[in-house]
Amino acid sequence: MSTIAVAPLTIADADTLITAAHRAAEATGVTVSVTVLDAGGNLLAFRRDDRAVLISGETSTRKAYTALQLDAPTADLVDAVQPGGLFHTLPTALDRPLLFIAGGVPIRRDGRLIGAIGVGGGAPEQDHAFATSAVETLA
Repeated sequence: MSTIAVAPLTIADADTLITAAHRAAEATGVTVSVTVLDAGGNLLAFRRDDRAVLISGETSTRKAYTALQLDAPTADLVDAVQPGGLFHTLPTALDRPLLFIAGGVPIRRDGRLIGAIGVGGGAPEQDHAFATSAVETLA
C-alpha cells in the first residue's frame, strides 16, 4: 500500500479563498466575514467586511469548524440537528460549539480533507453559495 502526499492548505490558498468569497458577496451587495481553517482546525485566514454585522465573524468561524469536523457542508447538516435528527444533541455535546447553518464548506485536494471555509453575514443560502464558489477557485 502506498501513501500519496497531498499538499496542505497554504496561506496563499487561504488568501485566494478569502478574496473569492468576498468578491462573490460584493457582487450581490452583501457584506460578510470569511474564515479559513486548515485540516487541524487552525485559523489560516479571516476577514470581515467593514460593514458586516459583528456576529458574522463568530458564525463564519463556527461554520468552518463544523464543516471541517463533520467533513460536510453545513447546508447538508441543518436537518440532522432538528428534533429526532441524527445529530440532534450534537450542538450542545461538545466544548467547542458547532453551528448548523449553511455557509461552511469542507475543502478537499485530491480527495483528501485539507481544511474548511466558513462565510457569515448573508442569508444562509447566500453564505453557502459564496463559500462554494470560493472553494471552486482552488480546483
